[in-house]
Amino acid sequence: MTPLSPALPLSVRPAPPLPIPTAGGGGRGAVLHPADPPTVLAHGIGSPHDLPVSPFYALAGAFTALFVSFLALGLLWSASRFRGDRSGLALPAGVRRVADAPATRTTLRGLGLTAALAVLLHLLLGPDDPARNPAPGAVYVLLWVGLVPASLLLGPVWRLLNPLRSLHALLSRARPPGDRPLPPRLGQWPAAAWLFAFTWLELVSPDPASTTTLLIALGVHAAVQLLLAARFGERWFDHADAFEAYSGLLARLAPLGRRHDGRLVLRNPFHGLDATPERPGLLATVCVLLGSTAYDGFSDNPAWINAIQTSPLGRTPTATLGLLGSIALVATLYCLCAAATRLICGPHPGPLTAFAHSLVPIALGYLIAHYFSLLVTAGPRTVSIALGTDNAPEPLPPLGPGALAALQVIAVVTGHVLGVIAAHDRSVRLFPPAKAIAGQLPLLALMITYTVGGLTLLLN
Repeated sequence: MTPLSPALPLSVRPAPPLPIPTAGGGGRGAVLHPADPPTVLAHGIGSPHDLPVSPFYALAGAFTALFVSFLALGLLWSASRFRGDRSGLALPAGVRRVADAPATRTTLRGLGLTAALAVLLHLLLGPDDPARNPAPGAVYVLLWVGLVPASLLLGPVWRLLNPLRSLHALLSRARPPGDRPLPPRLGQWPAAAWLFAFTWLELVSPDPASTTTLLIALGVHAAVQLLLAARFGERWFDHADAFEAYSGLLARLAPLGRRHDGRLVLRNPFHGLDATPERPGLLATVCVLLGSTAYDGFSDNPAWINAIQTSPLGRTPTATLGLLGSIALVATLYCLCAAATRLICGPHPGPLTAFAHSLVPIALGYLIAHYFSLLVTAGPRTVSIALGTDNAPEPLPPLGPGALAALQVIAVVTGHVLGVIAAHDRSVRLFPPAKAIAGQLPLLALMITYTVGGLTLLLN
């Protein structure tokens, strides 16, 4: 595999004179030839290195923002202000009736099924060439990356669109599903496992854009999910669907949400974040999001590409270990932080999950920083291929290198500042005033560590 030049983001590089993979690192796309338009299928923007922002000033600004936020919160925020799912301005009853109407739900499920069928037909009948087949782009760009803005604006939309829920409902009419109880400690662990499987498919597997690869992966996923849903009922998807867990976490920061009484409300996103259920597997799910995004950030580094190409273990096992190591590092740092907080403040309910919600805005910041350019360039390209208008000019990047670098830095720093605010509010709720500020010092150290790591991956 020929490494990509790290000088420019992939979306603005000229076509190379020789065949190259569509993305660096884990072999995340098929080979493009000089005659093909540049197509991005991985869930990254290529190599964001050497963008025109000084790493020193970016890191100094990030540290200052986090430290000033911490001091201001300590001085001005002495009591918890977030009320979880008990807050929000109720929308008119007519809006709720339309949103909850059977016709609306049926329409959305029909759209999800139609889109899934279209992807399946393209995989079965279309060419095994991602430059002419929209199915890989639909999965890796429109679904994976497109769920970020959709969930932020509209809430947990994948729960309404999920074609597997629709298929389960149709199959249940012929044969009533089982109603066996789920293990009490199951939580989101199955969703975290499936989320890891998807990121492995995208970032590590030898040929993720191959129609054969996608057919096998999606077929196995659908079969397992439907079989277990037949055993445990529809609530299985609440625990095990990776995209529902992914969309649901991001939707915690949406201004549109549900109150505890079921009313549709406009709310401060912090209230929605505060209502994140502290169930088993929540931390694992967030760490997979953060760790896989971090791996995507360094997988196109020339040193890493050389390491996996020359590893005696082989490319795929080495890349798998890299992905696992990245996720494990994120989780280990958080667990060390939780242990330090416990030493300072004493035991408190849910020592590992009490502050896991504060990692969600950090994950969102990384997602925006890494994948904004991908969505707005490869997304329209995928749609044009699906509509048969792929002769249209390649869309130009919406931002120049300088503006893109500024957006990346702002997204990462803002995500960490929001995480500091969420963690502070939870801390003053759980701990007595004398220990609340001291207990946040490990969290502040964690946020600074994540920030330095994220900006280093983006700008070096």
